[in-house]
Amino acid sequence: MSTFKITNQPISLDDLRGFLSADNKIELSEESKNKIKANRKFLEKKIAEPGARYYGINTGFGALCDVEIPQDQLEQLQENLVMSHACGMGDEVKPEVVKLMMLLKAKGLAQGYSGVTIETVEKLIELFNHEIYPVIWEVGSLGASGDLAPLAHLTLPLIGKGSVRYKNEMRNAADVLKQLEISAVKLKAKEGLAFLNGTQFMSAWGCYSLLEAERVEKLADFTAAVSVDAFDAQTNPFHPAI
Repeated sequence: MSTFKITNQPISLDDLRGFLSADNKIELSEESKNKIKANRKFLEKKIAEPGARYYGINTGFGALCDVEIPQDQLEQLQENLVMSHACGMGDEVKPEVVKLMMLLKAKGLAQGYSGVTIETVEKLIELFNHEIYPVIWEVGSLGASGDLAPLAHLTLPLIGKGSVRYKNEMRNAADVLKQLEISAVKLKAKEGLAFLNGTQFMSAWGCYSLLEAERVEKLADFTAAVSVDAFDAQTNPFHPAI
C-alpha cells in the first residue's frame, strides 16, 4: 500500500495512471493543511462581521439570494443544499472514476480557496483510505456551477447519508460508518457549497477516458504488429518512405 500525497503541485495523467494502477492511500501535505486552515479562518472572520451577507453562505440560493439565514441555521442550510441536489439517476459510475473524483475533489479543496474546514477534507480522505466509495450516478448533472448532482452524491456519505460501495457491496453509508466506528461530519457554513461547486465529475471522466484511450491505442498497435507477424504479411506498406 503506497501513499499519494496531495501538494500544491499539479497532478499529471501519469500521476493518475499510477494512482489507479496500485492500492493507494491519500494524504494531505502540511502545506495543504495550512492553506485550508488559513482560508477557513479568513471565512469565519468575514461572516462574523455585523451585517455581512454572502451568497449561499448566510443567504438562500437562487431566487432566495436576498433572504438572510440566521447563524444557528447555517449548518442546516448546507446539509439541505447537498440533499436537494442528490438527484442523480441512470447507471452507476465506474469505481475508477469515483476514485478519481475523490482524489480530484480533495486536491481542489486543498488549494485553500474554498473555505472548508480541515476536518471535512480529511473525512473525505478517511473514507477513501477505508475503501468506502460513494455511489454516484451517471445522469443528472446540472452543470451550472459544476457537477452539482454527482458531487452531491459524493458528499452524502460524509454526513452519514446516501449509499456507498464497501467491499464491492452497495450499502447505506450510515451502516458502514457505524460498523467501522467512523463519525460523520456536520457541514459548516459554505462547506456544502464548496463540495458541490466544481468539475471533478467531468474531469475524472475526461482523465479516465484519456488513460483508456492510451491503453487501447497501445493494444491496437500491439495487435496489428502481432497479426502482421503471425500471417507473414507484407511489410512494404510500413516502409519509412511511405
